[in-house]
Amino acid sequence: MTNLPSTPLLDKAATPGDLRRLPEADLPALAEEVRAELIDAVSVTGGHLGAGLGVVELTVALHYVFDTPRDRLIWDVGHQAYPHKILTGRRDRIRTLRQPGGLSGFTQRSESAYDPFGTAHASTSISAGLGMAVARDLDGGDNRVICVIGDGAMSAGMAYEAMNNAGHLKSDLIVILNDNDMSIAPPVGAMSAYLARLVSGRTYRKFRSFGKWLVSRLPYRIGERLRLSEEYARGIIQRGGTLFEELGFYYVGPIDGHNLDHLLPILRNVRDMRNGPILVHVVTKKGKGYPPAEKAADKYHGVGRFDVPTGRLVPVGSNAPSYTRVFANALIAEAEADDRIVAVTAAMPTGTGLDLFGERFPARVFDVGIAEQHAVTFAAGLATEGYKPFCAIYSTFLQRAYDQVVHDVALQNLPIRFAVDRAGYVGADGPTHAGAFDITYLAPLPGMVLMAPSDEAELMHMVATAAAIDDRPSAFRYPRADGVGVDLPERGSVLPIGKGRILREGAKVAILSLGTRLAPALAAAEELDAMGLSATVADARFVKPLDTDLVRRLAQQHEVMLTVEEGAQGGFGAHVLAYLASAGLLDSGLRIRTLTLPDRFDPHGRPAEMYAAAGLDRQGIVSAVLTALGRPDAATLGRRSRGATP
Repeated sequence: MTNLPSTPLLDKAATPGDLRRLPEADLPALAEEVRAELIDAVSVTGGHLGAGLGVVELTVALHYVFDTPRDRLIWDVGHQAYPHKILTGRRDRIRTLRQPGGLSGFTQRSESAYDPFGTAHASTSISAGLGMAVARDLDGGDNRVICVIGDGAMSAGMAYEAMNNAGHLKSDLIVILNDNDMSIAPPVGAMSAYLARLVSGRTYRKFRSFGKWLVSRLPYRIGERLRLSEEYARGIIQRGGTLFEELGFYYVGPIDGHNLDHLLPILRNVRDMRNGPILVHVVTKKGKGYPPAEKAADKYHGVGRFDVPTGRLVPVGSNAPSYTRVFANALIAEAEADDRIVAVTAAMPTGTGLDLFGERFPARVFDVGIAEQHAVTFAAGLATEGYKPFCAIYSTFLQRAYDQVVHDVALQNLPIRFAVDRAGYVGADGPTHAGAFDITYLAPLPGMVLMAPSDEAELMHMVATAAAIDDRPSAFRYPRADGVGVDLPERGSVLPIGKGRILREGAKVAILSLGTRLAPALAAAEELDAMGLSATVADARFVKPLDTDLVRRLAQQHEVMLTVEEGAQGGFGAHVLAYLASAGLLDSGLRIRTLTLPDRFDPHGRPAEMYAAAGLDRQGIVSAVLTALGRPDAATLGRRSRGATP
């Protein structure tokens, strides 16, 4: 812990039950203590800062008014839930956030009863909350279900699908719209809060119910005019609510999300309402209470360790550029030469590097919001008109658009280029963001060209190759990591489609690597050579089309063959095995092993340690070879590679 000020109120509020015993007058001071604790903790661990700072007062108010965990509180995405964790019995572990064995950076059911739904991908809260509300109704329960969703997450179609269904079912459900970009409402103040309290109060609702009863008994034309007049009046005094009312929600707001005097009475009114789904529009400020985060909301959305007084980030990592930056620079180089190249992202311009592309080509980059399905089909539309779209989406986010990849792209053989960031382990972001499955779900698609670079120079070549492929879809996957430090060309070169390369020749063992496991594969070959086991190392480059000539040669000329990849079972190794079986190359006694990520969702950790535990580091590869050969020293080496004592 750094120079954290005293926290007398927070010390008394270890759980929401403790919090609810505090006098209401103490809550603003408690919120400031939570904010100080959050800033200090994230300065030590890194993580999502701005979003959490923006919901401190809202978090305090929700736990004070509602009976959590009996009342279900769902945080959409979950990256803003650090204050929630501090107030729900996890303060003593808050400085383990995103560390190996520590707290998740998102909500997680296995972590706490106060996390009723696991999150990390956006726009799921209303669907999950509605399911919980319907289950409650079926059980005859009376607890409340509250979903907190940001205005960014409300750009996704799934949120509106859920709201439309909620309006139809009319189950009691509370949605808190956390508007931290002021994207819907104008500045709010005392009058807005007064009006919100008025329309959420019992008197107004009784009067409105009487009005509805009266209208139902009047002639249709008169009744319809009165109904529209009331709706119009509410639209004037509560700007922004008409859309939600049309979806069947009772709209309240906008209100100041940092003013507890406004929040508490309105949340109490909403808690006591039992007339179907309600939306409370709360306006907050990202980074609230920490000037560096207020001034640079994007920079402090997700941060590494930093110095609290100055906000200066602690430098970490190597001097090599990240794969994401290399992709961005390579794409810029290609776009300089081809004005038909455009870029598409789904609310992740900074995370995918397309912010850099946008600085150079502002009219040729399209951020469509948290809408991966739309992003893919939008790119498909661009392709039909002769443009060359690069669709940059994280591996686990692209899962959300799989139908569009299959139906709107692959089936029509459209030349979309998928830049699949966050391949393999992602460290502190954990299993929700780990790119384990993209090889498995992309490689089966007819016509797809699927590549994986072994270093940052290879990534540049694959960007150039994708730009040149104009008759079918293509994809290239790369990790969230710094490169290995190789020299980079000014511009990538087009690779021969479906051809790998051999980097080291041997006679007994063949290691066929896909992606950035090439460096440990080469290191393993050195160690095997010292044991008298001569090893060939090849870089596959392509999952599809598979270099069958290379695979055949390796199988025929070696006793043992290993495939190594940063993906789940059923990926590259499975495709190699399928070819070997169909070609009869397994009939002569070839010893083959496919090294993949384990068949489980691994928790967050340090990528190097995670790959070692998965047997995908140097020692793991050597151990797999020795095991295949029946060598007695394989077991000891295998335990060492996984951190066990020999």
